[in-house]
Amino acid sequence: MDNIIHQSLDGTWKLAVIHQADFVTMELPTTYAAVTAASSIDGTVPGNFEIDLEKAGKIPDPFFGANMLDMFKYEDCHVLYARRFSYSPRAGTSPEFVFEGIDTIADIYLNGAFLAHTDNMYVTHRIDGSAIREGENEIVVHILPACIEARKNAVSAGNGHLAYNYECLRLRKAPSMFGWDITPRLVSAGIYRSAGIYRRPAESFKQCYLMTAAVDPVRKTAQVELFYETAIGDNPVSDYSITVKGKCGPSEFSRSTRLWFPTGKLRLDIKDAELWWPRGYGKPKLYDIEVTLEKNGQVLESYQCKTGLRTVKLIRTGTTDISHNGAFHFVVNGRKVFVMGTNWVPVDAYHSRDKERIPAIMELLNDIGCNAVRCWGGNIYEDPLFYQYCDEMGIMVWQDFAMACAVHPTDNDFKGVMYREAVQVIRLLRQHPSIVLWSGDNECDQSIAGDGYGRNPNLNRLTREVYPDAVYNEDPTRPFLPSSPHIDEEAAKLPGEYLSENHLWGPRDYFKSEFYKGSLSHFASEMGYHGSVSVKSMRRFISPDKLWPWQDNDEWLVHAASPETGRDGPYVYRIELMAKQIRELFGVIPDDPEDFVLASQISQAEAKKFFVELFRVQSYRSGIIWWNLIDGWPQFSDAVVDYNFYKKLAYYYLRQSQRPLILTFAEPRDWKLRLCASNLCGTGPLEFSYRVRDFASGETVLSGTGTCSDQETFELAALPYSQGEKKIYLIEWESLAFPGVALPNGAFPSVALPSVALPSGTYSGKNHYLAGNPPFELAFYRDFLKETYGDWYREIFE
Repeated sequence: MDNIIHQSLDGTWKLAVIHQADFVTMELPTTYAAVTAASSIDGTVPGNFEIDLEKAGKIPDPFFGANMLDMFKYEDCHVLYARRFSYSPRAGTSPEFVFEGIDTIADIYLNGAFLAHTDNMYVTHRIDGSAIREGENEIVVHILPACIEARKNAVSAGNGHLAYNYECLRLRKAPSMFGWDITPRLVSAGIYRSAGIYRRPAESFKQCYLMTAAVDPVRKTAQVELFYETAIGDNPVSDYSITVKGKCGPSEFSRSTRLWFPTGKLRLDIKDAELWWPRGYGKPKLYDIEVTLEKNGQVLESYQCKTGLRTVKLIRTGTTDISHNGAFHFVVNGRKVFVMGTNWVPVDAYHSRDKERIPAIMELLNDIGCNAVRCWGGNIYEDPLFYQYCDEMGIMVWQDFAMACAVHPTDNDFKGVMYREAVQVIRLLRQHPSIVLWSGDNECDQSIAGDGYGRNPNLNRLTREVYPDAVYNEDPTRPFLPSSPHIDEEAAKLPGEYLSENHLWGPRDYFKSEFYKGSLSHFASEMGYHGSVSVKSMRRFISPDKLWPWQDNDEWLVHAASPETGRDGPYVYRIELMAKQIRELFGVIPDDPEDFVLASQISQAEAKKFFVELFRVQSYRSGIIWWNLIDGWPQFSDAVVDYNFYKKLAYYYLRQSQRPLILTFAEPRDWKLRLCASNLCGTGPLEFSYRVRDFASGETVLSGTGTCSDQETFELAALPYSQGEKKIYLIEWESLAFPGVALPNGAFPSVALPSVALPSGTYSGKNHYLAGNPPFELAFYRDFLKETYGDWYREIFE
C-alpha cells in the first residue's frame, strides 16, 4: 500500500532477562525506566535475546561445544524489551502497531498502560495505536517464559507429541525450537521480525487478491478475478470506484468499476497472457499489479504487488499397488510436472537471522537444480523474501501449515485459534504464484494412526474441517492435502507402504536395500541419509579435545541435536547411525576423523544420488523432495550443506543428478544393466552422443547416440552384468545446446540470480554409477574421486 506511512521501530532497544524466581518478587516492569533498572543491556529488534546476551559477554557461544545444554536454564526467563520513540500524527490516518513476529506470549505496554496481549509467533500482530501521544512515547514488550506459560494449557490423554515437544500441543510456537532431530532445544524468545507503526488511511483496502481462474497456454489467454474488500464506513458506496492494472512486458490489462458494495469481485479476460511456469517448463513471468481505490476521482489508496498467472492441480489417489495403479502428481497450466526439490527446514536456530541467510541459500537452491521446496510443518512460516525468490526463480512451494508429528487438541477453542491463524497465513501468502499446495501438517496422520490405539486420522477435525474450510474460503485456486503423508479412508485400511505419497525413511540401512528401491510410492516428500560435516567445519564447533573419537562423545551427541548425552535420549542414535551407514558401504568404520568424514560423505552422496535417479528412471514416479539442503545450526545431519555453508559431496552429486538431462543406469535385472536417459529440459527433444567407461580399466563398454523427447525417460542400451561385479562406470554425454542458456553444472535456470553467471555453449554432462553390492574399498573410491571429481575432492577434503 504505497500511501501507508511507516515508522520503523527496528534497531536498538533496552533488554532485560529475568528468571522467574526473581521476577515474581518484583513490581511488574511496564515502563522504560523499570526495564532499564532491571540489569538491562542493549537489545536488537529484530532479534533473539540469546544473541544479545552473547554480544554483551553474558554467555558463551551456544553453538560451540556442549554450551547448548547450558541454555536450558534460561527457559524460565521473562524477556523485556523497551524503547522510546517520537510520534507525529497525520490527518486522515489511524495509527497501528505492527509486529511481524513476536516469540511468543507477550504483554505490550504503551506509556506504562497495558496495550495488548499476543500468543502466536506465526502471525503478524496489528494493534490499535490510537493511544499513542504526539511527541515522546515509550513501549515495553514483556515476553513471558513459554515453557511456564504452556503448563497452563489443558492437555488430554488422547493428545501426544514427541518427547521434547509437549509444550507445543497448544502453544503456537515452532515445535522445532523445543528440540528435534535436526535442531537443538533452544527455547528462545524475542521480537524476531520487524516492528513499526503504520498510519493507514481511514478509507482503504482490507483485502485484495488477484486470482487466476483459467489459462490457455496455446491461445495465450487467461481469465483472472480480483477479489477486494474495502473499508469505507457509512459513506455512499456510489462515491467509490476500483481500478486494477497489470503489466508484464508487452502484456497489459486494465479494468475499472464503481463500487456497489464494499466487497466484490472483478473478472478480466486477458489476451496475449504471459504465464508463470515452474523451473524447466518455461519462464516464471510475473505481472506488476496495481489496484487503486478512488473516491470521487481522488485516489485514496493503491495496492501494489507482483504475481503470476497460472493454474495448479494435484492429481492423487490415496493408495497405489504393486502394479503402480495410483497417482500423485502436480499439473501446472495443464501440464504434468516432475518435481525435484528439497525440504525447507529452519535455516537458523535463531529465527531473527533467517532473513539474512535466505539470499545465499536461494543461490544454492538455484545451483543444485531444484524446481520445488517443501516448507516443513515443524518450522515457522518463512520470511516473505523467501517467497519472492521462489516466485522469481520458478520454484514451486509445497506449504505445510505449522504442525508436525503430534496429536493436537481439537476442541472448539483450539479450532478457533488454528482457523484464525490459517486465515491470516493464507491471506499473507496467497498472492505468490510459487505456492502450489497447502498441506495440513507434517506426519500428524501418521502420529494418530501409529499411536497404538487404532485411531482413524480422518477424525482429526483440524485437518479435515478447520484447514480445508480456511482454504475453501480464502484461496479457491490451490489444492489442499490434509497431511503429509495423507492417510485417507482408503489408505487407513492398508499398510503404510501402499501410500501414493510417502516419507521414505525406513531402516536407513544400505540405500539400495529393498525398502528404497522397491518402494511403491509415486511421490516421496521426505527421503534422506546421513553425512558428516567436514573436519574443517567440525573444528568450528567441536572442542579440540572432543574432535575424536566419535564414540561416547558428548559434544558429537549435542551436535546431533540431542539435548541429552546419556544412552536413552530419542536422538542419541544419530551418530551411531552415521557410523553404521559407513560400515554398511565400506565394511569398516575408519579410525581417524579424516577417513571417517570421507566415508560418511561418500555414503550420503551415493545414497541421495541414487534416490533422485531412481525416481527419474522409473516411469510411475512423479517427484522427490529430499531431506535437506542446509543446516540451521552446526551439526551432523542429513543436510548437504552445513550451517557454515561448507558443501558436502552430496551437494555436488545431487547437482549432477538434478540436471535437466541425465544418463544413468537403472538397477540390474535379468543379468543386465540398462542405460537410461531422462530429459526434463522443457525445450523439446535432445540429440546426444554418449560413452560409458569402466573406471578401473578405462575400457569403453557402451557408446552411441540417442534422442530423448521432452519429459521422457527411456532405455538407451543394455550392458551384460553380474551382481558379483563391483565397478564404477563413468557416463559421459554431449548434446547441441538447447535454446536458452546453461549453467556450468548443466542446471537450466528459469531466472538468474544477480551473482550467477550464465555462459552459453555446448551442453555436456557427466555421471557415474556404483555397480555391485557392498562392501566397497574406501581407498579405491578415494582414487576415483580424486581422478574424476578432483575439484570437489580438494574443496571438501583437503
